[in-house]
Amino acid sequence: MFEPVIAPSASLLGLLQRGRGDGQLHALAADRAEAIAALEECVTRDPRADWQVESRSLYYARLYMELEASLDGIEDHLHSAEDLVTDDEGRTGLALSVLGHLAAYGRRDALLMLREYAATGANWAWALDELALRDDDRGLLLLGTAVLDHFPPGPEGDAELREFIRNAYEPRPWRLWAAYHPRVSAAAEQSPFDLWQRQVNRSGVTPGWSTADVLAWADQGDLGGLGAGAFLGRPDVRPEPARDSDSPSGPDAVDRRAAAAARCLTAVVRPEDRPLLLEAARSGLPGARRAALRHLVEQRDPAAVELIEVAAADVDDRIVRAALELLGRMRGPEVLAQARRWADPATGGADSALGEAAAQLLADAGEPQDAPLVVAGLRRWVSVRGVGGTGLGSLVDGAGRLAAADAVPVLRHIYGEAASSELRGRAARALAATDVHFPEGPAVECLWDCEESTRELAARHVATTGDARVLERLRRLAADPAEEAEVHAAVRGRLTAAREFGR
Repeated sequence: MFEPVIAPSASLLGLLQRGRGDGQLHALAADRAEAIAALEECVTRDPRADWQVESRSLYYARLYMELEASLDGIEDHLHSAEDLVTDDEGRTGLALSVLGHLAAYGRRDALLMLREYAATGANWAWALDELALRDDDRGLLLLGTAVLDHFPPGPEGDAELREFIRNAYEPRPWRLWAAYHPRVSAAAEQSPFDLWQRQVNRSGVTPGWSTADVLAWADQGDLGGLGAGAFLGRPDVRPEPARDSDSPSGPDAVDRRAAAAARCLTAVVRPEDRPLLLEAARSGLPGARRAALRHLVEQRDPAAVELIEVAAADVDDRIVRAALELLGRMRGPEVLAQARRWADPATGGADSALGEAAAQLLADAGEPQDAPLVVAGLRRWVSVRGVGGTGLGSLVDGAGRLAAADAVPVLRHIYGEAASSELRGRAARALAATDVHFPEGPAVECLWDCEESTRELAARHVATTGDARVLERLRRLAADPAEEAEVHAAVRGRLTAAREFGR
C-alpha cells in the first residue's frame, strides 16, 4: 500500500487528512468544489498510518452530507483498473466504510454502490460487512449467488468458503443464505469441525522439563503452531495468524519463542537454577537471553535492573529492543530510582535509547516529582523526531497524568501537527488535564473531531457559554443516530446541565 502524503496542517487538505474538527469547519466555509476535491482526496487515498486505531469514515461521511456531495469520485475509485490487479483492503476500505455510513444516513446511491461492489469488487468482503449492518434482508438475499461465485466449486473452494464463514466479521448474510443455498448450509455445519480437527492435529517440538531444556528450546526451530499453553497442557484455542516473517530464523518467530519460553520457565525453574538464568540473561544466545531476561523481570529478581542496563548497551539490536520493551513493564521503587538516573539530562544519557525508555517508564508509572523529566523527554522527542513515532504517545499520556503544566506548549504543538488522530486525541486528553484554557479553546474544535473518544472528551469539558457554535453542535450530536452511545451520554449530560444553569 502507498504511503500517504500529509499536507501542511494549516491547509484545508491537511486538516481533513488529520481528521481535525477545524477541517469540517473550514470545508463548510471554503469554496464547495475545492472542499469536495479535498474530501475525495482523503477518501480515495486513505491518510491514516494505522486504520485499526484511527477513525475517519463517519467524519468524512458527515462532510459528504453537509456538502451534499456527489459520490462519483468514490465510484470511479472503486471501479478503477487497479481493482482488477490488487485486493489490498487498504485501498478501498475507507471508501467502503464511508459508503456504509452514508447508506445509514439514507443515501440510496451509497447503498446501491455497496451492493454492486460486493458482487463484483476485489474487496467485496468489506462491502458485504457494511451491507450486513445497513441493508435489508431482501437486498442481502439478492446478493447471495454473486457472493458464492467468489468461491469456485470443488473441495478447495468449499474449504475457502468454510474458512470465510467461520471468520466472518458479520455473520448475518450467511445465516440468511443458509436457508436458500445448500452449499452455505453445508459449509456452516462443517466449519466448527475443521477448527476442532486443526486443534487436535497440532504438531511441534516442545521443550523438556528443565530450565536448561527450555532455554535451549528458545533458540531452536519455530513453535510449530504451539504456544506455551500447549507445553503446560493447555492448548491455545486459536492459532496465531501466519505472517511473512514467521520463518524459524525471522525476528518475530524468535520473539514469540522467547516469550513462550519465558512462560514455560515459570513452571520449571527451581531456586537452584538462578545462576543459570543470570548467566543466560547476561551472555546467552539471543532466544535464551530474551527468555531469561523476561522471566527475571516478571519475577522481579533483584538483578533484573542491572541486567536490563547491560542488555540495552549490547551490540545486537534484537537484544536492545527486547531490553527496552521489558523495561517498560517493570515497576517498583528501585526501578523508578534507576529510571530517574537514566532519564536525567544531567547524567548525559537522557538522549540514549535507555534514557528515552526510562522517560517513558516515568510517564507510565512515575510520581509527581517526575513531571520535569517527563516534560524534558517529551520536548527532546519532538525536537529530534518530530510529531510521531512509537513512544511519543506514552510521554503525552504521562504529561497529562502528572498534570505537567509546563508541557502545555508542546502538547498544543502535538495536537495541531499530529497526522495520527489517535495521537491527537491523547494530546487533547493531556491538555484537558494541564491547560486551563482547554474548555474554551481546543475543546470547541474537538466537538467536530473524527475520533469518538475525542468528541466525548470535548463534550465533557467544553465551555457552553461564550461560543454560539457549542450548544448548536451539542444538539446536533445528540440528535445524530450515527453517533456513539458514549458521546450521546456525555452530550446529553452537558445539555441538561446547560439548561439547568440557564434557569
